[in-house]
Amino acid sequence: MTRRTPEADIQRAIVHTLRIVLPRDAIIHHSANEVGSGGKAARERQAILTGMGVFPGFADLVVLTGGQVLFLEVKSPSGRLSPAQRAFRDMVKAQGFGWALVRSVEDALGALADHGITTRAQALNPRRRACA
Repeated sequence: MTRRTPEADIQRAIVHTLRIVLPRDAIIHHSANEVGSGGKAARERQAILTGMGVFPGFADLVVLTGGQVLFLEVKSPSGRLSPAQRAFRDMVKAQGFGWALVRSVEDALGALADHGITTRAQALNPRRRACA
């Protein structure tokens, strides 16, 4: 049985693209903050992780580059934010950090641009950025 994971597929494509377009010293990090579905063992593991610092609703990806921090929440085309994800978004933005909901590679690239993060492609072709 094949399990469909559209968000994971989108996230892998985003990470692959970010590794290409961001400066080589950029950090792209996924914080694995989910254990899995249901069951006593999953609840116990989640409690352990929470005690170790896992934060409810934490974004799927964190991008650190050029002194900037951008949190990316990856969702499928029909995916919705949970209450914990909305609360995390609001806390992050209130502290002045960038946060974006992305559903595709194009969304992620747009989020970089919206938050003033220059990609290698933009740096190599400054004329193109001026025309956009």
